[in-house]
Amino acid sequence: MNLPSAGVLSQSPNKPLPQEALALIDRLDVPPRLLAHLILVHDCASELIERVARAFPNVQMNRTAILFGAATHDLGKTIVREELSRSGNLHQARGFELLKELGVPAEKARFALTHGQWRNLDSPQIEDLLVALADKCWKAKRVEDLEAKLVELLSKESGQEPWQCHSTLDEILQELAAEADKKLAWQLSFPVESRPPAAIPDP
Repeated sequence: MNLPSAGVLSQSPNKPLPQEALALIDRLDVPPRLLAHLILVHDCASELIERVARAFPNVQMNRTAILFGAATHDLGKTIVREELSRSGNLHQARGFELLKELGVPAEKARFALTHGQWRNLDSPQIEDLLVALADKCWKAKRVEDLEAKLVELLSKESGQEPWQCHSTLDEILQELAAEADKKLAWQLSFPVESRPPAAIPDP
């Protein structure tokens, strides 16, 4: 593990990332702030799936896939470097292709794309929606149409009424948003790039 990445991991109070994701992070020399973001989204995803599983025990989900997706969803930003510090969606398709080039099966690499393209999915799977939601709710950001898609799936799979699913999900998301400011401050405490820019020589 390179030194900047190791420094972020050593300061993280969160759940350990999957070993497969860590190997990719090390191989790609992921910048510190991006790694901190992946840690936070993975931690949120872990809490989210546990709470959803307790509230909707009949709903089936691939937890391993969700956690891998949360831990790798933004790796395309190691190529589209300008999106490390500003919003954009070019990293999504590039990340999907990058992961496949590194040997990750498309079924697992897809989260690099679907975390931002969930609106375009004809039949979104619960795993895609939960990774996309974790990417938002850790910082207390609510996305109404994303939540509505998840409620629709939860109602279909659990047999509960949509209003019941909405109420339960809303309570879960409010709890996960606790200490969002503290988490965001922790992410922002790390530099965007692994190395400072080269000094410009005096004329």
